[in-house]
Amino acid sequence: HDKEAQPFIAYLGLFVVSFIGILISFYPYIIPPSLTIVEAAAPVSSLMFVLMGTIFLVPLILIYSGYAYWV
Repeated sequence: HDKEAQPFIAYLGLFVVSFIGILISFYPYIIPPSLTIVEAAAPVSSLMFVLMGTIFLVPLILIYSGYAYWV
């Protein structure tokens, strides 16, 4: 029963490592060499609105994905 969680955890780890690799490769330019991340960012109020939605929805999506995997 311990081996059943390994593929799911490996998938999550691979996703996180891949996303971090993309972020590292783009930093600090979004469109090299003309546009930086700071120049391309939205206003702080818009970013805070999206952050609040993300804080609520990402755990919900992860819980549902985990449930669907086990079912």
